[in-house]
Amino acid sequence: MSRIGRLPVAVPSGVKVDLQGSRVLVKGPRGEMERVFSPDMSISMENGTINVTRASDEPRHRALHGTTRALIHNMIVGVSAGFTRTLEIEGVGYRAELSGKNLIIYVGYSHPVEFPPPTGISFDVDTKTRQIKVTGHDKEQVGQVAANIREIRPPEPYKGKGIHYLGERIRRKAGKSGKAAKK
Repeated sequence: MSRIGRLPVAVPSGVKVDLQGSRVLVKGPRGEMERVFSPDMSISMENGTINVTRASDEPRHRALHGTTRALIHNMIVGVSAGFTRTLEIEGVGYRAELSGKNLIIYVGYSHPVEFPPPTGISFDVDTKTRQIKVTGHDKEQVGQVAANIREIRPPEPYKGKGIHYLGERIRRKAGKSGKAAKK
């Protein structure tokens, strides 16, 4: 039995879950999400918890078991609490600001890079610490938008300049070493 798959998913108050076979619809204060799962997984709700069971011990069913449960859990956490991914900007003159809802990033190009938020995503910029917070109810979308922002100017290995995740460790390389003067 899958360690993750066998855990029940608790449904907090204020979140409504609608199960229609392999289709799951979750509504909460931060939005609503819908997903269709494999019909091989049976999803049931009883006493405010959701349980996922698999049809057999085939490798593909075992693989889907934990994944299905984790996706349902992420949907419930997303519509109730939401997800946040924090990015840091490092480099002289590098900064970010908000213009309405759009994110404007200045990272050494000849022009500022404007990044409009997709639906369901919001940005928060702290100019003092040069941090960008990407917030939303869909964990996959939050991660993808954060990766797209990081891709604008990924951190370089010599000075560490660029956009990186908060807490990300950047492998540094040694720079050029000058030749010793010949005598």
